[in-house]
Amino acid sequence: MSKVIEIVSAEEAVKAIKSGDNIHISSVATTPLNLIDAMVERGRNGELKDVVIHHIHTEGAMGYAQKEFEGTFQLDSFFVGGNVRKFTQSGYADYIPAFLNDTPRLYDRGEMPCDVVLMQCSEPDEHGYVSMGTSVDLMPSVLGCKPIVIASINKYMPRTFGDGFVHLSEIDYLCRKDEPLHEVHSVPATPEEELIGRYCAELIEDGACLQMGIGSIPNAVLSKLTNHKNLGIHTEMCADGVLPLIESGIVTGANKGVDKGKVITTFCLGSKKLYDFTNNNPGFELKSCKYTNDPFIISKNPKTTSINSAVQIDLTGQVCADSIGMRFYSGVGGQVDFVYGSSRSEKGISMIALQSVTNKGISKIAPILDPGAGVVTSRPNVHYIVTEYGAVNLRGKSLQERSALLTSIAHPDHRETLEKATFDRFGPHYTYVKARTLQK
Repeated sequence: MSKVIEIVSAEEAVKAIKSGDNIHISSVATTPLNLIDAMVERGRNGELKDVVIHHIHTEGAMGYAQKEFEGTFQLDSFFVGGNVRKFTQSGYADYIPAFLNDTPRLYDRGEMPCDVVLMQCSEPDEHGYVSMGTSVDLMPSVLGCKPIVIASINKYMPRTFGDGFVHLSEIDYLCRKDEPLHEVHSVPATPEEELIGRYCAELIEDGACLQMGIGSIPNAVLSKLTNHKNLGIHTEMCADGVLPLIESGIVTGANKGVDKGKVITTFCLGSKKLYDFTNNNPGFELKSCKYTNDPFIISKNPKTTSINSAVQIDLTGQVCADSIGMRFYSGVGGQVDFVYGSSRSEKGISMIALQSVTNKGISKIAPILDPGAGVVTSRPNVHYIVTEYGAVNLRGKSLQERSALLTSIAHPDHRETLEKATFDRFGPHYTYVKARTLQK
């Protein structure tokens, strides 16, 4: 028999939080802002201290990360989103480096404690189950810690299939806040991004299984796939760019090795149209990132094709994707999961796609990474690098060959500097290697 659970206010529910608790907050469009605001107010009133908060990427104002709450709340996040970036870079919040596929295991193995969960969910169905909706990520593992569960029902939250169902009997406090989910809308691609999209699309074969993120470059890639056939989706995140391909029958999932015919993701971030499309749609499954980002699951799909981005790449192929020098900008995320998974897939490929220069004209292809910059994708893992000047395959290439190839797709204004740095590093024999490499 299901337990009867009454609806209480957010203020009443967060009274369950105690000083010293470890709290996990659900992610992206499922960020429960009403519960967070109520918790922060308790901190402001001096009712809490030494509360540690964990989450991946959230949306909205995260007041607990501000300087005024030092000693009250400590944010240790698995991803540095724009809403907490300045606090992390100033030292008032911190970052936990972890591959996304491995993050749930921190909870599974008891390495990461969890006392309280704050989450947002759909309306309960006739069987007493709510859905985590647009984001599942590592929540199944978090709930496995048997924490106090505080959930906020939102009638706008879609009911999605996969790993995100929770029975009311597992929820300790239930609140309600009906408000439209956070939306991210596409912005038009620049001419450079359109070129990158074209070069990436040329590498994608019919029957490929795609992984890509959000932003103008992924959207530019997707817009160039209108003549492809039988594409599949197994990804970490899903955005609006896939919808036209699904609706036109280009994405069918017919060639997938696992989850044939289904779009598999761990979270969605986009417009209301995307959220509505996932609602009660058995063709979409939101799974734990322990599944979506497992390289050995990823590799079961033939022609897995991953497209990710970078902050900076050095001339030997080291990819920095989480920091700008010593300043953390995002996180490791799932890039390595999919780069490695695609390398094990039959005819799989991975691409790192980026514009050749920053908005300030600084080359993103550099002789060496900036001091303090971290390597996310290492030299042995890197495959294709794509800029608006073309695509090069670094797999199986020597250091000098890589330098020649990367210089060839760098911005023309910076190629002479890169050539000189390579010559100084490797000596005059590089001239011969360069000529031989670029003739192939």
